[in-house]
Amino acid sequence: MLSIEQRKQFSDILEELGKTLDITPAQHAAAVKSYEFVAGWLSDPSSPLSIYKPEINPHGSFLIGTATQPIHEEDELDVDLVCRLQGKKADWTQYDLKKIIGDRIKAHGTLERLLRAEGRRCWTLGYAESVKFHLDILPAIVNSGYAIILEKAFSSNNLDVENLAIRITDKQLPNYKTDTQILRWLQSNPFGYAIWFEQMSKLDGYKLFSLRESIKPIPSYQPNKLPLQRIVQVLKRHRDLMFNGDEHKPISIIITTLAARAYRKQTDIAQGLVEVLNEMERFIEERLDPILGRNVIWIGNPVNAFENFADKWPTCQIKQDNFYRWIRQAKLDVNRIYEQKGMHNIKNVMSEAFGSREIERTFSNMGDNTRILRETGNMSMAAGTGIISSVGRSSIIHHNNFGKDE
Repeated sequence: MLSIEQRKQFSDILEELGKTLDITPAQHAAAVKSYEFVAGWLSDPSSPLSIYKPEINPHGSFLIGTATQPIHEEDELDVDLVCRLQGKKADWTQYDLKKIIGDRIKAHGTLERLLRAEGRRCWTLGYAESVKFHLDILPAIVNSGYAIILEKAFSSNNLDVENLAIRITDKQLPNYKTDTQILRWLQSNPFGYAIWFEQMSKLDGYKLFSLRESIKPIPSYQPNKLPLQRIVQVLKRHRDLMFNGDEHKPISIIITTLAARAYRKQTDIAQGLVEVLNEMERFIEERLDPILGRNVIWIGNPVNAFENFADKWPTCQIKQDNFYRWIRQAKLDVNRIYEQKGMHNIKNVMSEAFGSREIERTFSNMGDNTRILRETGNMSMAAGTGIISSVGRSSIIHHNNFGKDE
């Protein structure tokens, strides 16, 4: 077991790594400025959409405070947004909703030049300036007064989030061009999920991150994070480095959801990371899929009982295999890091797991490297002592009933 002093030192390192992975104030400001401009163009009195009061808010990792830097400096930051319209014309289908938003974007010369190929659900605007990022804008329909409901829900952290559900477009659905009834459109609840995540991450006496702040028209940059947010950032970075752009890598919503379910309010990031990794697989279920007519692996959406975040696993075995391969490797790497004696060795092993650029910055930010390299005695463990139980051996639980072990 790690001593109290060792846990503190590893927690300090992981906290600093999380800060290194954070988006910068410049990236935050550039993204907010850009999507506020788009929102203004969509809602301008001259816009055919203005009567539907368009609003744009971030969702996903940008909203819940778990966004991370791309693994390559030349890559773009991904900013997920929801464009909400209050109501629609009676004869609009999903196709019509998406098209009218796309047409309005194209009506502005600069935005048209930034517009990329139409995605399955989103319009994407790419910005290749000094701050490289792209905006994925998801068209959605909400009821009148949604903004007030959203503000109240975020202010009270009310987990009765059914009223926060939105209806979105998906061009792969069979009713994409035919169905005008929004109750038969795909339902999503990104803001309800954000409230759930905040409830799972919040600690008594800690007020470091505010979802209410994040949904303001011009949200301020929030540099301080809760332990669960840091744990998710660290796990995502390990995933990114391990798969390096592979389209079949474990998706962030699965990692975030399982980590949040496994989190037990640990204030110590080092301890929390180990215990979360050891518990994540306990929250993977097996359920009957009514469409496929057979049992499948199920990683449920905590705010939508009918949504399975692992819905692609039954038809794409490599996605399932990669998840289990990743979580085993993450356990091995964290255990190996915690076994190292001396900051120099810790730094080298962490570089392999999380990237040399990030770890170099992490240790540089923690103090003079020469002093760090001289500290060889304070971070040691007894040889052979493991933190994650039996990692890398057959005693690791792989949930054989859920699929093939690697």
